[in-house]
Amino acid sequence: MQSLVIVAHGSHLNPDSSTPTYEHADTIRSVGAFDEVRTGFWKEEPHIREVLRTVEGDEVYVVPLFISEGYFTEQVIPRELRLSGWDVAEWDSDGLSADTATLVAEDVGREVHYCGPVGTHESMTDVLVRRAETVTGDPDVGNGFGFAVVGHGTERNENSAKAIEYHADRLRELDRFDEVKALYMDEDPEVDDVADFFEADDVVVVPLFVADGFHTQEDIPEDMGLTDDYRTGYDVPSEVDGHRIWYAGAVGTEPLMADVILERAADAGADLGDSLEEVRETTRVATGD
Repeated sequence: MQSLVIVAHGSHLNPDSSTPTYEHADTIRSVGAFDEVRTGFWKEEPHIREVLRTVEGDEVYVVPLFISEGYFTEQVIPRELRLSGWDVAEWDSDGLSADTATLVAEDVGREVHYCGPVGTHESMTDVLVRRAETVTGDPDVGNGFGFAVVGHGTERNENSAKAIEYHADRLRELDRFDEVKALYMDEDPEVDDVADFFEADDVVVVPLFVADGFHTQEDIPEDMGLTDDYRTGYDVPSEVDGHRIWYAGAVGTEPLMADVILERAADAGADLGDSLEEVRETTRVATGD
């Protein structure tokens, strides 16, 4: 019996923080990829510390719904899951390459395949592209468009920027968009000046965040000049300094994120059958393609 556990941050203040986690779990359940799918949170119930007690499967795969490697994926989650003998060296990661560590969860005495975060998986690039397709309503979007991948940026976790740069590089390699830039909220180059970094008239802006919240719904729209007050809303696209800005909101709300979760589990050895193909088709239909 295969079980999937999706762990995420959650929030006491933002009721929408957990919504993507639940939606992706529902998508995965609908295609029968696992015998059971559970969710656990750091700031909401059910808590990460308790979630393994609800799991019945003898093959357990834990996938963190986080963007980058760092404090939560390397310290908080392993500690809360009580993974015996956990050492970040198990991953031998350069900040982008965390894959799978198989350890016993002391609390339940069961072997757990602990996966790297979704945000650094290569298939996240496909979700960014899908996000551009969704916000523009054009499955062939690319020619004549710039693409900005936006991260928080922080000196406390150097890996935070690595994920942003990694996917910006992969988007460039696709040679689909005229220009691709990695921009940040709290370090240079800043998203405030988005129009200054592109020659293309049209620019898709996608924040590499799991859920929409204060930063993606309030800070970034106001910083870019889409609106003076987020409460009054803004147009998509919005005109900013001679450019049309197609602001997509958090990438983690894109239905195709369920595919990345499955990819992480498959890399760890889960037998998914045709589930990956079914999720890709299901999520494409869900977005109206």
